[in-house]
Amino acid sequence: MATDTKIAQNISSGTELSGGAFPRGKNILAVASGKGGVGKTFFSISLAHALSRMGKKVLLFDGDLGLANVDVQLGLMPKRDLNDVIRGRLSLDKVVQRYEDGGFDIIAGRSGQASLSALPSQRLAMLRDMLIELSDEYDAIIIDLGAGVDRTVRMFSACATRTLLVSTDEPTSLTDAYAFIKLGSAAGMSKNVSIVVNMASSKAEGEKTYKTLLKACENFLRLSPPLAGMVRQDPKVKETIRHQTPLLTRSPNCEAAGDIEKIAQYAYKAMLEEAKALMRAGRG
Repeated sequence: MATDTKIAQNISSGTELSGGAFPRGKNILAVASGKGGVGKTFFSISLAHALSRMGKKVLLFDGDLGLANVDVQLGLMPKRDLNDVIRGRLSLDKVVQRYEDGGFDIIAGRSGQASLSALPSQRLAMLRDMLIELSDEYDAIIIDLGAGVDRTVRMFSACATRTLLVSTDEPTSLTDAYAFIKLGSAAGMSKNVSIVVNMASSKAEGEKTYKTLLKACENFLRLSPPLAGMVRQDPKVKETIRHQTPLLTRSPNCEAAGDIEKIAQYAYKAMLEEAKALMRAGRG
């Protein structure tokens, strides 16, 4: 508990990484999860694709440093990635690669690179600042965060305009999602979090899962994180992952695809509203 409080104080004051207040992007959506195995990366890819189909210019940033797998899920073999940026060989804009099948851009990480997952605080802050600067070139940037609440996740979530927290109905997933919100609450971040229920067996079960998490947040944290939407279980999802193609390319008319498109509309609208609030507060 003491450790959580200290982290929260550091995030709130901006001292954990850079010694100053955290900058916030005006068009950045972070996708997070309390634990792995909830379909977060699949959702991030699908969200980027859905926004692209809405006519938006989108960048998908693989923020799971050291365990990156956006490129794997899409069957890509990037010639340039974040490792080139960290080592000072290239600037962030030079590692952007176009994913033609989805109509959006990608910045790939590098899986199994220990140096990326253990970056010094100054390097992380540098990466964050470069990403915020690059965001001026896009309508939306999607950050696929690592699972959990480690230092990198906290930093990127803090700089996002809005965070979409992905959970399933599994007790461990709900518990870890609650822990993510609790830590963010102490740091003043949780008001920007919306919930995505993934792999819901039905709309009714998805609502039930959300209400379980909502009740815990209201009872113990005095918070009411909104529901961004739910993605129903769909056999087409596994097919697309196996074939390393986006869901909205392979099965654009399936239930899960429709669910994701609705969430994309919600997320983009919520992001714009939050950006306006930041501008009014003088933080944009």
